[in-house]
Amino acid sequence: MATDEELMEAAGRSDRGAFAEIVERHNVRAFRLACRFIGNRQEAADIAQDALLRILAAAPRYHQGAAFETYLFRVVANLCMDARSKKRRTVGEKLQDTPSGDLSAAEKFLRDERAAAVSVALCSLPPRQRLAVLLKYYEDMNYREIAKVLETSQKGVERLLARARSALLSTLKD
Repeated sequence: MATDEELMEAAGRSDRGAFAEIVERHNVRAFRLACRFIGNRQEAADIAQDALLRILAAAPRYHQGAAFETYLFRVVANLCMDARSKKRRTVGEKLQDTPSGDLSAAEKFLRDERAAAVSVALCSLPPRQRLAVLLKYYEDMNYREIAKVLETSQKGVERLLARARSALLSTLKD
């Protein structure tokens, strides 16, 4: 099985099948990050699609510096921040991260209430702090990877996350 980086090099040589494999592997994660940041599924789908189209257009110039996933998240993050700066978003739809399974109605209600509170609290964070939180806790990226996506140092990521955690605790306490 080819790596993402090998597929990108093939896509750069006009191999559409290789890029289709990239899309298959990463479309959901790109959408998920955009949706959590923007709070609206339709806009998130547009951002994820735009990010992948931009990556396809840049494929001939792609070189294996950072991991492809880091490159993808950087493009998605930049598009999210651009969209946010163009128009202030409100809390929209939320993604369900936990399966409904055998939860009682009361448990489902509490889960949804907690998810809504976290969503509102996340939306109140400054964009870079929100991205750091989403990449760390929802995409399970390490500090080095997040630093590459946000184009900062690992220490910068630590500070962003510390400020975000403090703000989230304060917001969620109320």
